[in-house]
Amino acid sequence: MKVCEIQEFGIDQLTFVERDIQRPADGQVLVKMAAASLNFRDYLMVGGQYNPKLKRPLIPLSDGAGIVEEVGTGVTRFKKGDRVAGIFFQKWIDGPPTRDKGNSALGGAIDGVLAEYRTFSEEGLVAVPEFLTLEEAAALPCAAVTAWHALFGHTSPAPGDVVLLQGTGGVSIFALQFALAAGMRTIMTSSSDEKLAHAKALGAHETINYKIHPDWDKEARRLTGDEGVDHVIEVGGSNTLPKSLKAVRTHGAISVIGVLSGVEPSVTPTALLMNSLRVQGIYVGSRSMFERMNRALALHEIKPVIHRTFGWMEIKEGLRLMESQSHFGKICLRF
Repeated sequence: MKVCEIQEFGIDQLTFVERDIQRPADGQVLVKMAAASLNFRDYLMVGGQYNPKLKRPLIPLSDGAGIVEEVGTGVTRFKKGDRVAGIFFQKWIDGPPTRDKGNSALGGAIDGVLAEYRTFSEEGLVAVPEFLTLEEAAALPCAAVTAWHALFGHTSPAPGDVVLLQGTGGVSIFALQFALAAGMRTIMTSSSDEKLAHAKALGAHETINYKIHPDWDKEARRLTGDEGVDHVIEVGGSNTLPKSLKAVRTHGAISVIGVLSGVEPSVTPTALLMNSLRVQGIYVGSRSMFERMNRALALHEIKPVIHRTFGWMEIKEGLRLMESQSHFGKICLRF
């Protein structure tokens, strides 16, 4: 079978090679991959910024979906022909995260999904909702589960709560869709009026162009009668977290997800203490979160927003599009 490998860092260094298909052992499932999707983590992984000590060669990408080709002995959760998607952390089934669970991340700690066939433990897969295509299902494992975890994993949101969503990448778009389904009021930020128009078309209640309003925290407070928002989906990192701390209300919540603007220390504990804030780091989620999310997706018929789909061997073009930051929603690959 053909697989893509990170042998040396750099988009142009991605290499396609032949590997033997790993037949499923006891408790394992062989999946013929049909689709994959890109996350910013994949871009950083390929470039060497995510983990300069990454063990190579490594098959990249965490998000993929396909059809069960063969099952090993003892498998009870799936059968040949089932449509499935891999979970991000292959060992995080339920409960809180642990170091061992964290050492099972596809496309980082272990080989990812950019291969014609991939063997998984049956515990590392979920069934794909019937109303989704396999390309749409491939957009879910990282970004969608992260958004679900951020919104519902540590807080008890209520209809009418205000959530501020940074940017228009995969996590933020999924968070917008989930927040709207939950009856929450949404404020979305971006530097692009075109992307904000797309967000409005999806249902965002208010938008803030942070180039026009560099003090977007003040604008968010103005939109909430100076009360502040209930929850911030924080994907920016060191350059945005200080403003998130100012935009959120007393006893509000901030879900820290990304580091798009850097990782330099930039905050003091004063705002956390004085305003009784809850700040929670979010690193994707468990299989049980994925399964609960899938039930909500099916109930509300929420479909991922896909910007563009490439052939799987056009991975370099897909990563270049991600690098340009001109996309809105997910970038997918079709096998």
